[in-house]
Amino acid sequence: MIVTDSGLARHLAGITMKRAAHPTAPVGPILENFVLSELARQLSWTTEPIRLYHYRDRDGYQVDAVLEHASGDVIAIKVKATETVRGEDFRGIRHLARRLGHQLIAGIVLYAGVQPLPFGDRLRALPISTLWTS
Repeated sequence: MIVTDSGLARHLAGITMKRAAHPTAPVGPILENFVLSELARQLSWTTEPIRLYHYRDRDGYQVDAVLEHASGDVIAIKVKATETVRGEDFRGIRHLARRLGHQLIAGIVLYAGVQPLPFGDRLRALPISTLWTS
């Protein structure tokens, strides 16, 4: 079942603001769905010609959101429901960067932490709250 309302999905899965009612509750996928819905909502009012995609290849490399401008510039986004970020969290983004070259202008891991963190050339970890701040 796919529930597009992340608040309803959270309720149905028994997840409260403090913790999940069950240890296997799908916090990560619900947060990912929330962020993707928010990106799609924000793109609906932008004047820039940007399309939202998902990337996954047969080798298991995955990027949750690929924002492509009509110019060909791309921003790749991975969503993590953790308060820490490791270099391996950029695995799919780095793979996509190798394929796209300079078309990839930024690779971002949105995470549940509070600090922006650099992870190399064009790679950053940013708090999810960045979606609502300038």
